[in-house]
Amino acid sequence: MSVESITPYNSGERKREQITQAFDVIAHRYDRLNRILSFGIDSGWRRRALRLLVQDQPPPERVLDVATGTADFAILAARRLPRAHITGIDLSAGMLAAGRAKIERAKLCDRIDLVHGDCLELPFADGSFDAVTVAFGVRNFENIVAELAEMRRVLAPGGRVVILELSQPERMPMRALFRLYLRGVMPLLGRLFSGHVQEYRYLPASIEQVPQGQVMLDLLCAAGFDACHSTCYTFGICSCYTGKNHETPEVS
Repeated sequence: MSVESITPYNSGERKREQITQAFDVIAHRYDRLNRILSFGIDSGWRRRALRLLVQDQPPPERVLDVATGTADFAILAARRLPRAHITGIDLSAGMLAAGRAKIERAKLCDRIDLVHGDCLELPFADGSFDAVTVAFGVRNFENIVAELAEMRRVLAPGGRVVILELSQPERMPMRALFRLYLRGVMPLLGRLFSGHVQEYRYLPASIEQVPQGQVMLDLLCAAGFDACHSTCYTFGICSCYTGKNHETPEVS
């Protein structure tokens, strides 16, 4: 079974429709639950990933944050990259509404734009961005290779992609402990703090099936990226993948 076939609800709808519904439902509590479920360490993962955007190259000035959710990564990028303009895109109108409220409180409305849209059909011209980021969103993609290729299309030659995604540790006993947390603790905490059961059953199931390690690097290469590299954080609970677009995107 692939992550693309795992959906929040047992219905006949496409994954994108089910994902949209699921995140609309939990949007108002998403940030709080994220901090609880990750014990707050997800913020450190985002900071480390952002440092990779400026590694061995000038800081990007046009950044696209795919599956931006409530704009956590977009806000952090705006603060860490003072010359950059950030565009976030997401399927969930509920998540974007929460993100816009956060951006307004952070006084970053002039630096961050949020767009309602689908990564399968990004509403941007070829080569529009210097960097593309995804934080914990690949597991929600309906067609990973196609959506990665679409991200590459809007990335300027020489631009970099940075992807953060939860992953399963390879070594024992951490692998067994993390699996216990995914299957037992995470759904329980999700139900207790949100009151929503199905959405927080989907989350651990998607984490167990999302491509990781060399498999994810192979998908990046298949989408047209090169110089692909992966780094593990916190005993392999989180992985960061990077790649570059050295070629001019093809005109469709």
